Amino acid sequence: MSAATATTSTRAPTTLSAAGEPAASRASGQWRRFVNPLLVLGGVIVGLAILFVIVYPMVSPHSPTEPNFSVETFAPSSWAHPLGTDNFGRDTLTRLAYGGRIDLVIAFAATSVTLVVGGALGLAAGYFGGWFDSLLMRLVDFTLTLPYLVLVIALVAVLGTGAWNIVYAIWLVGWVAYTRIIRAETLVARRLEYVEAARVIGMGEHRIMFRHILPNVVSAALIFAMADMVLNILVSTSLSFLGLGVQPPNPEWGLMVAEARDFFLRDWRLITYPGLAVLVVGAGFGLIGDGLAQALRPRG
Repeated sequence: MSAATATTSTRAPTTLSAAGEPAASRASGQWRRFVNPLLVLGGVIVGLAILFVIVYPMVSPHSPTEPNFSVETFAPSSWAHPLGTDNFGRDTLTRLAYGGRIDLVIAFAATSVTLVVGGALGLAAGYFGGWFDSLLMRLVDFTLTLPYLVLVIALVAVLGTGAWNIVYAIWLVGWVAYTRIIRAETLVARRLEYVEAARVIGMGEHRIMFRHILPNVVSAALIFAMADMVLNILVSTSLSFLGLGVQPPNPEWGLMVAEARDFFLRDWRLITYPGLAVLVVGAGFGLIGDGLAQALRPRG
């Protein structure tokens, strides 16, 4: 009896550990999917950019808008001015940080609202169908026939210049892409077995939509949102470059490029730094999108 008891006691931990291993391994496997190199590198780039535009304006002693003729204009890099000064003696690094703050706020504000609104409309259209789906898709098709940037420029021309008017213009036209993506995914998901099972056990329509269908269809929209972040930054910088966005003396990356055109032969750095900032931040969001595509891609 003692030998049998000893044998049972020695085997019990092995059985428990074997039973616990699949759940632990599944959890660790799901976590490792979100730690792929592309997602980590993109997150680091975007995180450093956000940290820079938040922290550096707090510690910088320089004004981003007021001219400072007590220092040398077009000054080279120094401890006081790490990226030098512009034609008004303003610190370039400080203006770069304030300009990045405006562009990132526009990107996040515009993308988040269009993602939520467009996703909700696409979910409702794909799930319920009927006249609402037909009417909404005709509106989406009409909007997509117009060039996106041209439509945003026209709306900003009507609304007026300024950062928030750019956001409002993007809200008015940016939701259509998310509506098409979520609707297409919902049309497939609503016919799957788990949705039919949820109906059979008596779940309400809204619970099925938001608790069961939405988590399974939102991944494609999240991946697209990273590319949309880049597009919205480019829209903001392009409109400011054309004089329809942020107005001087406020700093903004596209506006900084426009103001530096006349001084390119005098100091090429003034036009290079904001251009590189757009390139690096855009690459960061692109890497996050590629990393999310790898992490959320269905296995098998």
